[in-house]
Amino acid sequence: MTEQDPNAMSEAEARAEFHQLDAQIAKADLDYHQKDAPTLSDAEYDRLKRRYLALAEAFPDLASEGARVETVGAPVASGFGKVTHAVRMMSLGNAFEDQDVEDFVAGLRRYLGFPPDAPLALTAEPKIDGLSLSLRYENGTLVQAATRGDGSVGENVTANARTIADIPQEIAGAPEVLEVRGEVYMSHADFEALNARHAETGGKIFANPRNAAAGSLRQLDAEITRARPLRFFAYSWGELTAPLAETQFEAIERFRSFGFQTNPLTWRCETIAELLAHYHSIEEQRADLGYDIDGVVYKVDDLSLQERLGFRSTTPRWAIAHKFPAELAWTRLDGIDIQVGRTGALSPVARLQPVTVGGVVVSNATLHNEDYIRGLDSKGAQIREGKDIRIGDWVQIYRAGDVIPKVADVDLKRRPEGASPYVFPTTCPRCNSAAVREEGDAVRRCSGGLICPAQAVEKLKHFVSRAAFDIEGLGAKQVEQFHADDWVKEPADIFELKEKYGSGMQQLKNREGWGDKSATALFAAIDDKRRIALARLIFGLGIRHVGEVAAKDVALHFRTWTALAEAADLARPAALAHRAADEAELLERQRAQAEDRRAKISEARKAAIATCEVAAEAQAAWDDLVSIDGLGPTVALSLSDAFANPEERAAFDRLVRHLKIIAPDAPAADSPVAGKTVVFTGTLEKMTRAEAKARAEALGAKVSGSVSKKTDILIAGPGAGSKATKAADLGIQTLDEDQWLELIGQA
Repeated sequence: MTEQDPNAMSEAEARAEFHQLDAQIAKADLDYHQKDAPTLSDAEYDRLKRRYLALAEAFPDLASEGARVETVGAPVASGFGKVTHAVRMMSLGNAFEDQDVEDFVAGLRRYLGFPPDAPLALTAEPKIDGLSLSLRYENGTLVQAATRGDGSVGENVTANARTIADIPQEIAGAPEVLEVRGEVYMSHADFEALNARHAETGGKIFANPRNAAAGSLRQLDAEITRARPLRFFAYSWGELTAPLAETQFEAIERFRSFGFQTNPLTWRCETIAELLAHYHSIEEQRADLGYDIDGVVYKVDDLSLQERLGFRSTTPRWAIAHKFPAELAWTRLDGIDIQVGRTGALSPVARLQPVTVGGVVVSNATLHNEDYIRGLDSKGAQIREGKDIRIGDWVQIYRAGDVIPKVADVDLKRRPEGASPYVFPTTCPRCNSAAVREEGDAVRRCSGGLICPAQAVEKLKHFVSRAAFDIEGLGAKQVEQFHADDWVKEPADIFELKEKYGSGMQQLKNREGWGDKSATALFAAIDDKRRIALARLIFGLGIRHVGEVAAKDVALHFRTWTALAEAADLARPAALAHRAADEAELLERQRAQAEDRRAKISEARKAAIATCEVAAEAQAAWDDLVSIDGLGPTVALSLSDAFANPEERAAFDRLVRHLKIIAPDAPAADSPVAGKTVVFTGTLEKMTRAEAKARAEALGAKVSGSVSKKTDILIAGPGAGSKATKAADLGIQTLDEDQWLELIGQA
């Protein structure tokens, strides 16, 4: 069985898995970086992290519910100097089935505007299960080596890297600056020999070659690293002062000419069939390679196309990792726990009799939602042949792509006599408020809001997370502690900590685990965040569906907190009207017959909006809100609901009184479209819509999805319809694609 593609999952399924991953990653970080006693191998940790990021990418609103979306590795440990990567070290998206690879290639073609028969070569290479390393050469001399770290900042391990025989100290014929990237690993034979030596001398026994390689490279004493048999494969690059080649495959050949080891199983493939054939060939050779791999990486070969495709927030569009299949195991389901998330979602988690799956001991598995437990998917269709899940059942667990465990099957023959169907709670287990499942939502949610301690704590954890306020010294553990003691109930309380607990009987410095130095440092860190970017503030509020990308788009559009709040207030009547219309449409959809469904739904929607009698001013504010490209009615409604909720709005107001909110950077002054609002319509012939939007935003333009009085330029391709007509009526400048490219200097 293989892992389901994130893009094919329901939001509820993704959310349940995402929260489980977040908790696992947090624990793994603590075990590995602070306790130096990992409970997961480094390879397993990396796989969990890749899956976590893939889910956040497929469901952008999940970014607001986790603290680790913008990282691709782990923080720098104490004892090493920090190195800021000139070019960020990215993670990779994952594919688990052949169909995922076909979808990936189809997506490349759509983005590039390539027809099915246009040539599109890719390279395929084994995905080494090791530790990523970036080597910086200046004038042919190795001057620095750094681990990936969190992708932006890594550990300086230069002295250790110099001890690895596969890493040249000098190279000839390279660009003035060249950052060679690859994987440090340990062969199976060397790993066994190392553990045998350690067993004789009473040294540390490593769990697997990846742990051994990571632990060896990250030694504070380079002489210990020298005694460890580490190896290095080169496969990528960072900063360059001159191009290496025109293709990925030629660049790898260039590395070989410099004296680096490159993987001989790196092939150039012209078709999807060739990619998959090479994948299955490598899979068959896996046991005989002599080193660990966990899949095959595909990369677009043409480097100019890689540049056009660019990057998402943490992954390149031009590459993907095709992971090897899942592993399975049977165990007993001892219980079902209900976890309550930041948005009130009730997520069921299976408590299992511990079992080893793929080299890792598993004691929990996600159960997604109440439908999944009943044997149904998000559309009501049967899964597991309709078998429900009951406490006491023997269940088959799988870890697709070596990530979060899931329940694959139930053995009805071993079901305990008298086992009852699981009854999903209709009240919140934390605050006893009603747990409501709205029409069309796969998730049941606690209605308690701010009175629910689980929601309050999760919102506070989100508020202090890395992509939000990122207050040093105030993490999840401290938030839980302060909330339990009634010191912090909402974000504004954080900025009153020094005033309330900096002196007197209940001083922070007198608490267990705190001292004068740590308390002073925390107060200083809090004060440092009184000046905050608008996008971080919006994201930090934890509004449902408003992820990091949406927060940045909203901040760029409104530029000030006051403008956003006023727009939300003004648009509220229109928001309620559209919600009423949605509800009317849903009811009519349930009643309507197939042959006249469209007409009835349209009539119901028009009637619902008409009865609300929305003022033109409110409708205009709503139209402006939903016109923000990529936002849409769902996010707009969430924003409106948050600002209209009296308790939330009061909490917002109390918070912003403590802050100096910084507007987004002004667009580049030398751009001809900086600060202008542009709309694309019709068919673009020289680039795809996604590429056009990315170019416009890079030049400081705002890209809107609809034409209004605020639109400055309409770019109209063949087939432009109502948007072109409306632009003409409003007297908006209209350009064809060639004129647009000439305007921005890219003709």
